[in-house]
Amino acid sequence: MKPKLWRLSLLVLVSVCFSIAESKCSKGCDLALASYYFSETNLTFIAQVLQSNLNINPSTIVSYNKQTIANENSVQDGVKTRVPFPCDCINGQFLGHMFEYTVHPGVTYMTVAQVYYANLTTYQLLQQYNSYDPNDTNTNTNTNTKLNVMVTCSCGSSSVSKDYGLFITYPLRPEDTIESIASATSLSVALLESYNPGKNFSQGSGVVYIPTKDQNDNYPPLVSSTSGLALSHRLAAGVIAGIAMGAVAILLLLATCIYFGCYRKMKVEALLPFTASEGQHGRDPRPTMGRNAKSTGPAGDPDKALGFIGMTVHKSVEFSYEELATATNDFSMASKIGEGGFGAVYYAELRGKKAAIKKMDMQASKEFLAELKVLTSVHHLNLVCLIGYCIQGSLFLVYEYVENGNLKQHLHGTSGRDPLTWPTRIQIALDSARGLEYIHEHTIPVYIHRDIKSANILIDKNFHAKVADFGLAKLSKVGGVSSSTQVMGTFGYMPPEYAWGGDVSPKVDVYAFGVVLFELISAKEALLKAYDSTSQFQSLVSLFEDVLKQPDPREALCKVVDPCLGDDYPLNSVWTVAQLAKACTQEDPQLRPSMRSIVVALMQDKPTL
Repeated sequence: MKPKLWRLSLLVLVSVCFSIAESKCSKGCDLALASYYFSETNLTFIAQVLQSNLNINPSTIVSYNKQTIANENSVQDGVKTRVPFPCDCINGQFLGHMFEYTVHPGVTYMTVAQVYYANLTTYQLLQQYNSYDPNDTNTNTNTNTKLNVMVTCSCGSSSVSKDYGLFITYPLRPEDTIESIASATSLSVALLESYNPGKNFSQGSGVVYIPTKDQNDNYPPLVSSTSGLALSHRLAAGVIAGIAMGAVAILLLLATCIYFGCYRKMKVEALLPFTASEGQHGRDPRPTMGRNAKSTGPAGDPDKALGFIGMTVHKSVEFSYEELATATNDFSMASKIGEGGFGAVYYAELRGKKAAIKKMDMQASKEFLAELKVLTSVHHLNLVCLIGYCIQGSLFLVYEYVENGNLKQHLHGTSGRDPLTWPTRIQIALDSARGLEYIHEHTIPVYIHRDIKSANILIDKNFHAKVADFGLAKLSKVGGVSSSTQVMGTFGYMPPEYAWGGDVSPKVDVYAFGVVLFELISAKEALLKAYDSTSQFQSLVSLFEDVLKQPDPREALCKVVDPCLGDDYPLNSVWTVAQLAKACTQEDPQLRPSMRSIVVALMQDKPTL
């Protein structure tokens, strides 16, 4: 195998193993703690709610809270109490424990989550693991019915530290910040971030995992996988190791087969992705064929057919570091054109064509491979085109250069660009919707972007839009909902079911797209500072909810339209887009439209401009 292809294969292999270790589990741990916030309750009640095979009772709870609870009969209201529970591997997918709660008539999912389980679980998790109608306030009429209550947990990570092996599942409260939690626990901010990557400790909801002390006021170390285990665990570890070695052998064999079968087909000219996508903005980029249909152009040329429906043929190229460094003047500040969540972006001219190069740290291999995987297999006129990559010292992705920056720069005045006209805003919305419709409904497998926002919508010289930054993209079954224990994205754009419960479906992108529509109307940020506070924020979704509830909502809507538009906009069109955005940002994901429906609605609105 050629050295360059071998490096990529090795990185893919390492990343696959890392992803499996991060998102899957083979076993849990004997003990985790839950932080239960007291509010007019007692230890007996908590012991009943969080009862497990550990046989929790009030005296057991007291033994884990010697600093705050003197005895089981003297408990102050408002105390955060640590309660032990086992941390299990749930279906090989994530760590948690399934409690059972006896439901009484009139009890709702929200009451169970917020009151009885003190936000240790969520409405979404209860809905996922139970069959009762969540909209029925009388959850059931049988007082003996058991409700499944999932509480997630952590057993630690050797990649972060071997000094901590006991963790508390801590529900965030509005007054919490990462600094206040670090101060209260005498742990560093960096350590808390390492165990909770991408988590906003100031969001006031959701749970985080914090290293904590045992009954003897010590931090127990992480249990080694090769010592201190029961015989069954050691045997299981041996089986897993054998499977892992077999998987490595299979992957290496597969890589060899791919090399001999496909390498020559991959070795093509770097300029083809540029030339294949030029001059097609006048055509409808939406695919006109079903999933299993074959497409051929004139004289049966499939490449021409692909070009006609707005897609380009995969011909990604591996560049050398020297070529990229030369094109960016050693990645100088003068060449830098942007900064994303996973790396800086530089302008370059490669082989006579303009390009944008994203430089990422080696630690961002997961995001690098996510983008590489999506953009080398999914091609559409309204998705940014990947030209190639480089793996040398850092990770580099080379994209087509999109001349007019991103939508956020145009709307929020960060680039000194001219304001966008209303017809242009509708075109940008339509282009973006078409790109998302394609990855949601016309690819195999389908993808969920998970970070749709105005900063990730690029605008070309003809003011058409391309969706970019697929570093958080996630595979999904058609129409399916999956769960993610690591919620990542941008606050203000994340829907409730994802931000609180980690539920991932195409409707996550639909919600974020609705926020972008509100931005196109108002040119306001997704999160707005409250007028009477320097620390409180209001979401753009909440702002428009208030506007559309006014006695005269059309008049109220005019007051939040981007002032840069003046009076040069059709109110009926703005009203239609506002109603569409409202539908996209419904709290219940089932009530949100599909991207296909959104495309149709925007196309119907366009001729009225």
